[in-house]
Amino acid sequence: MSSTRPLPTTHRKPIYVTDGVVHYAVTNMPAIVPHTSTYALTNSTFEYALALADQGLSQALREDRALQRAVNVIDGHVTHRAVAEAFNLPHVPLEQVV
Repeated sequence: MSSTRPLPTTHRKPIYVTDGVVHYAVTNMPAIVPHTSTYALTNSTFEYALALADQGLSQALREDRALQRAVNVIDGHVTHRAVAEAFNLPHVPLEQVV
């Protein structure tokens, strides 16, 4: 098996085959349907924006587990354990920062 990294492909040439494996790696797929992808992103994130606006950052984070999982760094503290480990930085639990 080849040890080369998969290469990005284009819309004109969307696939390539390496070692019998078909690779499809077109980058930025939402760009081909910008109007639709904008609506999709808005629909999936709007409730979080409202929570942040209505409750403020700290309160929204205390009340919403999904928002908590979205935080990697806050106030200079790395709150996501995997990110801290990847960069060999100290991990601070989000609960200690908010």
